[in-house]
This record gives sequence, structure tokens and C-alpha cells, in this order.
Amino acid sequence: MAEFSQKRGKQRDEVLGGTVDFLLANARLVLGVGGAAVLGIATLAVKRLIDRATSPRDEDDAKGDSTCLEESWKELSLLKATPRQQARSPPAALSQPVALPAPSPAAPQGPTDTRPQMSPPLSSPAPLCLTFQEKLLAFERDHVTIPAAHVALAKQLAGDIALELQAYLRNKFPELPFGALVPSGPLYDGLQAGAADRVCLLVPVVLEEGLWSLVPGLDTVARDPRCWAVRRTQLEFRPRGSSPWDRFLVGGYLSSRVLLELLRKALASSVNWPAIGGLLGCLIRPSVASEELLLEVQHERLELTVTVLLAVPAAATEDPFLLAWPLEGLAGNLWLQDWYPAEAARLRALDDRDAGTRRRLLRLLCGVCRGHPALGRLDRGHLSQVVLRLGEAEADWAEAALGERFLQALEALIDSLARASLPCHFNPGVNLFGSLRAEEIDDLGFALYSGLQAPEWLL
Repeated sequence: MAEFSQKRGKQRDEVLGGTVDFLLANARLVLGVGGAAVLGIATLAVKRLIDRATSPRDEDDAKGDSTCLEESWKELSLLKATPRQQARSPPAALSQPVALPAPSPAAPQGPTDTRPQMSPPLSSPAPLCLTFQEKLLAFERDHVTIPAAHVALAKQLAGDIALELQAYLRNKFPELPFGALVPSGPLYDGLQAGAADRVCLLVPVVLEEGLWSLVPGLDTVARDPRCWAVRRTQLEFRPRGSSPWDRFLVGGYLSSRVLLELLRKALASSVNWPAIGGLLGCLIRPSVASEELLLEVQHERLELTVTVLLAVPAAATEDPFLLAWPLEGLAGNLWLQDWYPAEAARLRALDDRDAGTRRRLLRLLCGVCRGHPALGRLDRGHLSQVVLRLGEAEADWAEAALGERFLQALEALIDSLARASLPCHFNPGVNLFGSLRAEEIDDLGFALYSGLQAPEWLL
């Protein structure tokens, strides 16, 4: 029975493959290169969906998933060579009068009409075709740039909330040495793309010097290169109970999960947010549905989301910046390394060196992906890595090259999706696409290929 099913599956694959090849071969003659590219994407996507729905699931499927995915992307990578259609510039003499051809001498001459002739009505000038660069700048102006007044108001609200929350933590937990709360995030680094980005409110955990050490996640039982463990040391000289953070130890390590739960309960049930919101002239509500610690702020002029993050700040330049993040499995008690400060600093340094537009490109990519139904899975962390690689590889970062750099970023994302791998710029051992499923990679790849053929559709 198994052999019969395998034979039927092979016959079905051969027939379907022959049909796909016939369609693609003849589409070039009928539709041209660009039309064949779009048809090829859709045909291959449908073929992949049929294979998934009709193929029996056996033990070898799990082993062959990565191989099949790679072969599918190899087929789709043929479309990358398809030349993009450039927007045609309007002819220079579009508004000039066109000379009519002289009458042929062989044509018979009719009686001359002496009646006054009505001049043809003047037509309105044809609209000029905008280039992709111009459309991209218009999208930036209308959907990415934030008014300066809104930026100032958001910073003021975040700073006031930080002061109120800091006073609450010192009164509620006087034994815990929390540091000064610091508002941060894209709004403060010139990377804010629209009004939907969150403001981060860092709650530093001040650890005693000499009592704690950092252990890479690969050296722990979780074997997670994204994380670090905070281990309690000097127990023979300073036993448990000597540090106020010892009550949050799990297996000799400072547990991010326990600390996160403590702060979650305090924000959800203990803080008098209606009173604080009335004092600040806004409405503040904690989001209980999210695993993150979110505060939803509604002001008459804007809406703001504040993310409260417990952090172990870097004691030295080479030390990692760690966040308490809701992780699963064996990594639940570890601390997630946050690369955002290093990414923002590197982009700022590169732009300051040549007055470039790398940060503008990142804002544009974030704005486009946020408003797209399929590309919303690409967050700022993914896009920052692509811009960093382009920022160090390409030389021309003037404003006139912004459109070309945008298309190069799409191509770089497609290449990474084809390999199902996006290494972190600062730690190549971390694959930022590791958490994506095969279906999600297919959806992202299809959307990016379609956008690369007609990038103005993304705006």
C-alpha cells in the first residue's frame, strides 16, 4: 500500500511539474518577462500548497522539510534575474504642438470651405509620471515623518510616567535597588517610523559588584545563543540573603521570569493609574492581555504605548545589555540580550561619517512593513540587520540613492529568506529567522518578490 501511494505521488508530481513548466515556458511568449515572473510566483505558490495538502505525512517529511524549502526557493530565485521595469520619464516635447503632415499631391482637391473653423478644445496637460524615488519620499512625508510637536509631547508624557513609576517602586520595594527609570527607544534615536512605535521605559536592576557574573546562553542547559544567565557568586563569603536580589534566585541564577512576574502584578493591580493619568492629563491603562508589560496612554492629541522593561545594564563596553523578556522552555529564567542600543549607535555613526540616509531607509522599511498584511512579521530587529549590512557595503548614501537602496534592501531580505537565515550583525551565531515557520517564510518571500516587481505597490 505504501509503495502504491509513493508511485501515485510520483506520477502526480511529474504531471504537475510538467504542467508548471509548460505554463512558465509559454508565459514568456504571451505575457513577456515581467508577466511571466508574476505568473511563476503564483504558479509555484499554488503548486506548493497542493503538495502540502495532498502529500501523505511520513517519517521522512520532517527530515526533508528544510531540503524541500531550499529547492522551492531555488526555483523562485530564478525570478530574481528578471529585470525590473523602470518608470518611463515623460517625453520632453509632450506639451509642444505636433506638426500635421502635408496633404498628398495625388489627393483630389475639393471645394474650399470658407466657413470659420472651430479650433479644437485645449486638453489639460497630461499628469507627470512620478519616479519611484519621488513616490518613496512622498510616502515618507505622509506616513513616516512625525510632527515635531507630537514627538515633544510623547517625550514629555514618557518622562512624567517614568518619574511617577520610579517613585512608586521606591515606596513599594524600598529594599530593591532599582536604578533611575530611563525612557528610550526609536523615538529618542531618530528611528521612529510613524506614531505606532512604542516608547521603552527601562527599569535598571542594580547588581552588587563582585556578587554576580554573566554566563553565555550557549554554556547553559538552554543552549540559546540569544540569552545570558546571571549567576550568583561568592556564596562562600556572602551567603544567600546577603543580597536583596537573592530572593529571586532559581537554581543559583537570577530569574528574569520571577522578577517579571513581580513587576507585572504591581503594574496591573497596585499602581493607581487613574490618579497618575489625571495628574498628567491623559488616560493610562496597563495591558493585561499581552505577555509584555505595556501601558496604553491616550491623550487628546496622540496615543502612545509604553513598554516597561526590566534591564541589567552593561557595566562595561564589552558587556551585553540584557532584558527580562517572556521566553519559553529552558530559557524562561534567562535574560535576553538586546542589540538595539548597538544597532542604533552603529547606524548613527555611519550616517554621521558621510551624512548618509541609513536611518531614513530603516524608518521607511519599518513603515512599509507595518502597513503590509504579510510583511508585518518583519520587525525592526530584522530590518536593522539588513540596513547595517548595506550601510557598510555600499558607498553612496545620498538622498538621491534612497530608492535604489530600498530595492537593494528588499533583495537582501529575499536572499535571507531563501536561506531561512538572517544572522545577527553583532553575533552571527544568532539566526533572527529561526523562529519563523516554513509557511511564514513562504508568505514573506512571495510578498517581497511581488513587491520587487512593482515596488510602488508597497507604498
